[in-house]
Amino acid sequence: MIKVYSTPFCPYCVTLKDYLKGKKVEFTEVDVSEDEKGRDEMVELSGQIGVPVVNIDGKIIVGFDKEQIDEVLKLK
Repeated sequence: MIKVYSTPFCPYCVTLKDYLKGKKVEFTEVDVSEDEKGRDEMVELSGQIGVPVVNIDGKIIVGFDKEQIDEVLKLK
C-alpha cells in the first residue's frame, strides 16, 4: 500500500503525485492541511512536518526523492 501525505498548495507534492500517476502507481492521498489525524500519523512515521512524505509498505520517504521511490517500487 502506498500513502502520500501532501497539501494541495505544495508544488513538490503535485510533482510527486503526477509522477506516480504517470507510472500507473496507485496510491492513497492524505491532505494533511485538512486531515489532523493524517498529519499526526505522518509526523509520527517520519518525524517531519514538511510534505510530501510517502509511505510505501512501511518504507518512509521524505520529499520527492525519485531515485529512492523508483528503487523501492522497482520502477525503471
